[in-house]
Amino acid sequence: MLQVRDLTVTLGGATIVDRVSIGVDPGEWVTIIGPNGAGKSTVLRAVGGVLPFQGSITIGGQESAALTRRARARSVASVAQTPVVPAGMSVLEYALLGRTPHVPVLGRESAADLAVVEGVLAQLDLERFAARPLETLSGGEQQRVFLARALAQQAPLLLLDEPTSALDIGHQQDVLELVDELRRENRLTVLATMHDLSIAGEYADRLVLLDEGRVVAEGPPELVLTEELLGRHYRANVRIIPGDHGPLVVPVRRSSNS
Repeated sequence: MLQVRDLTVTLGGATIVDRVSIGVDPGEWVTIIGPNGAGKSTVLRAVGGVLPFQGSITIGGQESAALTRRARARSVASVAQTPVVPAGMSVLEYALLGRTPHVPVLGRESAADLAVVEGVLAQLDLERFAARPLETLSGGEQQRVFLARALAQQAPLLLLDEPTSALDIGHQQDVLELVDELRRENRLTVLATMHDLSIAGEYADRLVLLDEGRVVAEGPPELVLTEELLGRHYRANVRIIPGDHGPLVVPVRRSSNS
């Protein structure tokens, strides 16, 4: 579904992503992890068509550079870390924006489009907020609305940049379980970034560890979430505990003389 080859992104004269190659099969969930400044979000923004890049990005067999904005929006849906919150726009109106790539030029949303959005709002426990202005919601509630808009696009590739950072533990599970359910039922392909390593390992089929803009490890969670790799690239003391759905990463307090 997605093939990234030798991706390089230079911003302000600095190389943020350096020759990164990632492949994601249809229906696969791949999560990019790494310390702050590793280039995780930059990779997603390049795949989403937001940043200029060198190298090659192929989506569904087509070169990204050859896709029109409308064609890309039918193929790729994104949830950014800090999306713009339009003043005065209701939750329903914002989520309906996800149907824009499917609406004829100069046309308007159909009853089928509205049904898709209402279904997504229900799945994300947002029905009661449909008429509320988006800016009046809490950060976590807004985060679910951003995801609702992306899911309403019904694109085969979903990009999630720290999708649970503003959510409480219950809604983290709701969001991730929904994405995983859609992935399994509809062969939705997911490329995500996450800071929570235990959650990343629990849901992803494969992890890609970035450090200083380069891939330093890649593979199943149990091969990437190791004390040696995390200690080296995160400069952190951790203990790895085997879990039912992936390794659990537990920070261990550094020794102190006090």
